[in-house]
Amino acid sequence: MASPVAPISSATILFSTICMLSSLLSIASASAGEAKTRPFKRVYAFGDSFTDTGNTKSADGPSGFGHVSNSPYGTTFFNRSTNRYSDGRLVIDFVAEALSLPYLPPYRHSKGNDTFGVNFAVAGSTAINHLFFVRNNLSLDITPQSIQTQMIWFNRYLESQECQESKCKDFDDTLFWFGEIGVNDYAYTLGSSVSDDTIRKLAISSVSGALQTLLEKGAKYVVVQGLPLTGCLTLSMYLAPRDDRDDIGCVKSVNNQSYHHNLVLQAKLEEFRKQYPHAVIVYADFFNAYRTVIKNPSKYGFKETFKVCCGSGEPPYSFTVFATCGTPNATACSTPSQYINWDGVHLTEAMYKVVSNMFLQGNFTQPPLNFLLGKKERLG
Repeated sequence: MASPVAPISSATILFSTICMLSSLLSIASASAGEAKTRPFKRVYAFGDSFTDTGNTKSADGPSGFGHVSNSPYGTTFFNRSTNRYSDGRLVIDFVAEALSLPYLPPYRHSKGNDTFGVNFAVAGSTAINHLFFVRNNLSLDITPQSIQTQMIWFNRYLESQECQESKCKDFDDTLFWFGEIGVNDYAYTLGSSVSDDTIRKLAISSVSGALQTLLEKGAKYVVVQGLPLTGCLTLSMYLAPRDDRDDIGCVKSVNNQSYHHNLVLQAKLEEFRKQYPHAVIVYADFFNAYRTVIKNPSKYGFKETFKVCCGSGEPPYSFTVFATCGTPNATACSTPSQYINWDGVHLTEAMYKVVSNMFLQGNFTQPPLNFLLGKKERLG
C-alpha cells in the first residue's frame, strides 16, 4: 500500500511562488540588461585585409592570397585559420564583442547567418576601381575588388533581403564600419610613374563616394578608420633604404603618405558632418593609435616592434617576401602577444586588441566612440 502524501502547506506554496517569481524577474532583468548594453542590432563592415573576416577564401581569388588559409593563421584565438590576416581577432571582432554581437560573417561565405550584420571587406581591396590599375599595367595578381565592389555587394545583399528602396532607409540600429582602405592603392603603384597625389585624390574621392551613398540611404552611425602607421609595418622597413627613417624609427616616406591621406580624409568627413547633420560620423585615428604604441611598446606588453612573429628571414626583421607566413619555409613565434607585427603586412591579435581599446575607450576617435556605443539614445 502506498504511503499517504503529506499535505502541502500554504507556507510552502507561498515560498515556491516567491522563488518562481524571483527567477522570472531575474531572467527579465538579465534580458533587459542585455538589450540596454546592445546599442546596435547589426553592423555592416567594409575595408581591406585589416577588416576582412574571410572574403578572400574563394576559388576565383588571387593565388597570392592562398597562404592565409594555412596554419598558423588563427591559432591564437580560433585554433584554425578563418582566413583572417592575423593570428586571431581583428579590430572589427573586438568591436562586435563590445556591442554584444556575434563576429561578422564574410559576405561571400555568410551561410545565411547574417542576423547581426555582414562583413564586405576583402583583403587586397583598393579604394580606387581596379580598372585604373589595369590601364596603368599595375594589376599583377592582386585583388580585383575595390570599395565600389563592396558597395555593389552591399546593394545585392539588401536586394536579397527583399529590401525595396523605400524600406532601405531604416538604419537607426545599424553601425556602418569603414575599416582602413587605401594602403593597397599606394603599395600597388610603388615604383611606377603614378604620383602619391594622384592616388590620394582618386582614393579619397572613391571612399567619399561610397560613404555618401550610405549617408544618402539613411545611414545614421558611421565609423571611418584612417590609414595606419604603414611605415612601421615590417614590409616597409624591409624594403626601404635605411636613411629613410622618421623620429620613431619607421619609414618616413611611407608614413608621410598615410599622414597626408588621413588629413584629406578627415577634411572630407567634416564636410559630410555639415552636409548630413542627422548622422554621427566618427573618425577612428588608426595612425596616432599605432604611433602611441610604437613610442612606448612595453607599456602595452610588446617586446618586438618591427620583427615579425610569423615568417622566415634574417634579423632584424625575420622576414622575406619569398617565404611569408603560411608558406612551407615560414615559422611562427611562441609568444605572438609580445609582437606588434604578425606577418610583415598585418598585425597580431594583441596589437588589434590594443588599437580597438584605444578606439572604444580611449581618445583616438572623433567624436568619442565610447559615447556613441554606450549612449546612442542621446544622439538621436
